[in-house]
Amino acid sequence: MQYHKAAHIGQERSRKAQIKLFDYTGFAMLTYTIKQGKAGFEPVGEEDLAGKMRKGNEAMIFICDKDGYAKAQSRPMPVDQGEEIFKKMLADGMLEFAGEIRTVS
Repeated sequence: MQYHKAAHIGQERSRKAQIKLFDYTGFAMLTYTIKQGKAGFEPVGEEDLAGKMRKGNEAMIFICDKDGYAKAQSRPMPVDQGEEIFKKMLADGMLEFAGEIRTVS
């Protein structure tokens, strides 16, 4: 797929994930919109999986595709707050992404 087309599709998917995450966290940053596939550029996947990452006493919440590409991420927050939000996302029916999250550093 051409880069431009993959970026357009991926941006649409990531924006939807960003809005969804914003509803949970009050802030969400758009991250990946495309990924490198076997046949060239691909948009991030359609799946919206809940992911979390902990560093020290802070946590970040993500919405990822099935390959772990973060489409949207929260800002760092206290671990307790992150856990509460993450549990709410799962209770609302989102599936958990348990692998390694690929995010923008």
